[in-house]
Amino acid sequence: MTLATFLQRVISVLEEAEVPYMLTGSLAAAYYAVPRATQDIDLVVEVSPEKLAHLTDLISSAGYYVSLAAAKEASAQEGQFNAIDPQSGWKVDFIIRKSRAFSRSEFERRVRTTALGLDLTMVTKEDLVVAKLEWAKKGESELQIRDVRAILGSAGPEFDWNYVGRWVSELGLEEQWKPLKSSAMDHRG
Repeated sequence: MTLATFLQRVISVLEEAEVPYMLTGSLAAAYYAVPRATQDIDLVVEVSPEKLAHLTDLISSAGYYVSLAAAKEASAQEGQFNAIDPQSGWKVDFIIRKSRAFSRSEFERRVRTTALGLDLTMVTKEDLVVAKLEWAKKGESELQIRDVRAILGSAGPEFDWNYVGRWVSELGLEEQWKPLKSSAMDHRG
């Protein structure tokens, strides 16, 4: 099974369960600028605690391993749970949409696009930059910084620098953002 086939099946389950979702993480970064191999799919989901059992039942019925207990814990803590295809080893992380202002804005701004030959909803380029800056701050991950640098390098005139700047300020990400923004502006001329 290919990654695209696995993702299509997962999206079908989410749509059947009427659970809004948003592709993010390394697949979104690959779509925007940074192709690389990955075994994981990251999907932000907006699912009520009442719908969790139905969702996990549908995931299990599709042939994937998922834990209802882990899903309930993730929902209560605004964390994440995963589902794994035992045949291929593909894994999807279901990230519960957080209630904070940035997460609400990020999810509301998601866009419908075509990636891997699939019609799906994805994080915007700007929101992905902010999210990766947060991950970089939490873990000092050079990979996140490289992703942001590549995304900014491919940013066209439609890129909303002011939107990113607003969330950078609100989330205290200036230390991570300033050198990347400066470098991107230098390369833009």
